[in-house]
Amino acid sequence: MAGGRTIVGVDVGGTFTDVFFLNEADGSCDVAKVPSTRGDQSRGILEGISQRRNDIGDVGLVVHGTTVGTNALLERKGAKTGIITTEGFRDVLEMRRRDRPQTWGLWGVFEPVVPRNLRIEVTERVLADGTLHTPVDLDEVADAVRTLIARGAEAVCIFFLNSYANPENERAAVDAVSRIWPNGHITSSSDILPEIREFERCSTATLNAYLQPPIGDYLERLESGLKDGGFSGDVLIVQSNGGVMSVETARTFPVRTALSGPAAGVIAGAHIGTSAGFPNLITCDMGGTSFDVSLIADGESALAAQTAVDFGMVVRTPMIEITTIGAGGGSIAKIDRGGLLQIGPESAGSDPGPVCYGLGNDRPTVTDANLVLGRINAARPIGGKLDRLDSDAARAAITQHIAEPLGIDVMEAAEAVIKVANAKMAGAIRLVSVERGYDPEHFVAMPFGGGGALHTGALIKEVGLSKALVPRYPGVTSALGCVIADMRFDRVHTLNVMLDAVDTADLAEEMIATAVAGEERLKESNVAFKGIEHVFELDMLYVGQTHTVAVKLPVDLKGLRAGLDVAAIRAAFEEAYRQTFGRLLKGIPIRIMNLRVTVIGRRPKFDLAILGPAKGGSLDDALTDTRKIWIEGAWHETDVYNRLEIPEGAVVPGPALLEQPDTTIFVDPDLEGLVDRFGNLVISRKAR
Repeated sequence: MAGGRTIVGVDVGGTFTDVFFLNEADGSCDVAKVPSTRGDQSRGILEGISQRRNDIGDVGLVVHGTTVGTNALLERKGAKTGIITTEGFRDVLEMRRRDRPQTWGLWGVFEPVVPRNLRIEVTERVLADGTLHTPVDLDEVADAVRTLIARGAEAVCIFFLNSYANPENERAAVDAVSRIWPNGHITSSSDILPEIREFERCSTATLNAYLQPPIGDYLERLESGLKDGGFSGDVLIVQSNGGVMSVETARTFPVRTALSGPAAGVIAGAHIGTSAGFPNLITCDMGGTSFDVSLIADGESALAAQTAVDFGMVVRTPMIEITTIGAGGGSIAKIDRGGLLQIGPESAGSDPGPVCYGLGNDRPTVTDANLVLGRINAARPIGGKLDRLDSDAARAAITQHIAEPLGIDVMEAAEAVIKVANAKMAGAIRLVSVERGYDPEHFVAMPFGGGGALHTGALIKEVGLSKALVPRYPGVTSALGCVIADMRFDRVHTLNVMLDAVDTADLAEEMIATAVAGEERLKESNVAFKGIEHVFELDMLYVGQTHTVAVKLPVDLKGLRAGLDVAAIRAAFEEAYRQTFGRLLKGIPIRIMNLRVTVIGRRPKFDLAILGPAKGGSLDDALTDTRKIWIEGAWHETDVYNRLEIPEGAVVPGPALLEQPDTTIFVDPDLEGLVDRFGNLVISRKAR
């Protein structure tokens, strides 16, 4: 691998930038955690790498999970974008599915990311069966381009009706636009999502165009900064589906980074949990701004075909199912107009941060409450941003904003803040488990992020989880996930054909061609693979239905070249349908809607045993202090340990605090933690 022998995984969060270093030559690893740099995340990345590597030239590969795209969408800070569309369809983006922000109300406001004066119609028409009814008027396209440029558009999306069935008009329009448009920020809906359903295709393609300038500029700054520091290796970007892609692919398809950072944490969780013997997990990533939850069953994370980043901002591209709520360490606690204590979604972020940072915020946060309760060591703040946390300022803020309005003591108020935050987190866990038919008792929680391990015990007890698995480096778990994530390329194409009428030879040929194109896309990165795998799926349904069932075909490239069989496709559909709905609908014809092809380049996985504790030592050797902490209305004398010095096999009885540079772990009084050979802490109920 060019440029060195170290792989660096980087996850940029709202508060901290986490870095994980893996030396491939000797298997050693290291971590770093630095404050995120708002406005230009690349500066924080360079600072994090430099903290552990004086010579960036020793680094051969940087794999990055980014929130640039997510933040641009949530904050509406993407590029000024124009749309050129079919006559009569300029309002598809605004009409959506006629849903509304308030599900049970008739009010609400929605503003699309592209205003109406930047959505311009042209003459063209393709029929639903792909027939070219009216060729695109290229003179109108040229006029539309000039109008958009005059109105200040920086990016443009070409979205024509039924272009998934025949992209000829869209491609002709793209060629015409390219001759006039001043930059390369041109998106074609048939390239981004050649799939039926006009709104979803329009939304995804438009958001892709909306993100191209900010993502492109960011990646250019990142590459330039790394190069100036002496880096000569490769850079990969984590996708929302948990795979990684080249920088060039990310520039072309920036919409695929919409949930980049959280996805890396889920990938790490699956690998760590399976290695430790816990294939059924619920990952709980608590950072400075949010609490992200995802369910892993039998070692596999669940993928969703689409998600809404915010109301009306639909992205239809495969992504790991992640539920996010505003319950991070920086989430602000307040009393609402009804006199109830609320947590988030507003966050103090990294700047100014919690009150205890002393950087200008005067409203209490979850971190401030944990500090007042004694669960965070004021003299050892994580991330290296401060030398010490201001406990007095945190107490004063909780007193003023929570305790006095509620008429309670400051310690009761701080504990109430934590209990409300825990209740919100428990609700998110139930949403991905109980409400989807999974029994939490059969799952293990994996808390990570800077604050997740402080809330482990409460989540076990409130939700009824069997136990918790705290990874060796909870604060940099997402960065570790970047290091082990596989390369991945997904492609979907609408077929819309009856199963009995499908030409299996043509279908097999299209699958093979798509798979080969995906392989070529992966090879652009110059990254070595252990092997390449292909996944072939069909979205299918009974005639008359709206929603499809994903049907995985048990074939590989070799099997496709030998030929597809309609009977085998039918059997696969019936198995998938029965598993989803419990019974089949006899006598009703079956339709194939979409073909999905996934190409996965398997990257080598390192042995997690290298994270395990050093041999020898004892639990007593790891004991560093005792401290009083407030638990359930009373002070408890609590042992404090250096978590990284606790030996394998040691059992840590609660109450206990385990401190390490990237996080603090709180073990409740009725729980205990066992250190396994990977350095994980397995927290469970004490034996009675």
